Amino acid sequence: MKYHASVDITLRQGILDVQGKTVEHALHSMEFGSISNVRIGKFVELNIEAPTQDSAYEAVKAACEKLIANPIMEDFHITVKEVA
Repeated sequence: MKYHASVDITLRQGILDVQGKTVEHALHSMEFGSISNVRIGKFVELNIEAPTQDSAYEAVKAACEKLIANPIMEDFHITVKEVA
């Protein structure tokens, strides 16, 4: 079976998001003062062949833990859908 996976990666809570703070300050200077707590992350898409959706999820999770994300500093959320 073929699956499509999406991975949202963000810095863990409590870790200063310098890029997010920079964007937030720029937005405030552009009169978007009501916007706060800006956090910048990464979005990764990939295709995977696996016997089941659960095994596809586990393979993507292992790839995130070993390479795609930094598990010390980042959290990730995986969505896996079957490709028709």
